[in-house]
Amino acid sequence: MRTKTQMQISSSIIAEIFIGQPCAYGPNSEASAIQKQSINHAVKVTTAGLHGDEQGDKLYHGGPDKAVHHYPAEHYALWRAQLGPDAASTFQPGGFGENISTTGWTEHTVCIGDVFAMGTALLQVTQARQPCWKLNLRFNHDHMASMVQNSLRTGWYYRVLQAGVVAQGDNLRLLDRVAPQWPLARLLHYLYLDTMNQHALQAMAELGALTPSWRKLAQNRLERGRVEDWSRRLMTPAVEFAASSTQA
Repeated sequence: MRTKTQMQISSSIIAEIFIGQPCAYGPNSEASAIQKQSINHAVKVTTAGLHGDEQGDKLYHGGPDKAVHHYPAEHYALWRAQLGPDAASTFQPGGFGENISTTGWTEHTVCIGDVFAMGTALLQVTQARQPCWKLNLRFNHDHMASMVQNSLRTGWYYRVLQAGVVAQGDNLRLLDRVAPQWPLARLLHYLYLDTMNQHALQAMAELGALTPSWRKLAQNRLERGRVEDWSRRLMTPAVEFAASSTQA
């Protein structure tokens, strides 16, 4: 019997492609490229990501294991239904800062280590997204990052195995599945809900297809016996005021 993650779909159409440049975005002018723009021309895909796409905070965003970001288009209807009419204009494809938008692939049908052909490029799924406070600003909701985390509708990242070119309308086609027992939904469940499941954490720490930082995260939980602090990632920073003094 085939499981839900075993080839229910093998390909889908790339409906839109997005790239963006960093700009001052946070309460203290932190840089972010979350507000990306849709493009309708072919774009090169390299190990650094899509040509013309950049990241504002390169400590936590971008890099070889987070070169391309994918967010399922069908999630937007769920957010609009959850948050009401006022969400209609902002909860549209591109809203989460993704590079590619499709229908059909979700956290339930994509597994860690999956290899995809995207246009002429080859990609591999490395990890899910860890929501951060910039989503609070993007959607004008103080708890949006926490809501995304709790919903497990996070999207995911790819590393680029082979450079190539992709255009709107190309296929995103599954070529290989190396860890069918690890759909992203299962990984996210243990990351954010059943957070101290010893068996699952040990398996995650040994999961070769998972990005090294997430394997280390699982190992740290096992060694320390506790979950890492999420508050700095999820809570929007307070405005910092420069210290000043006056002379009498």
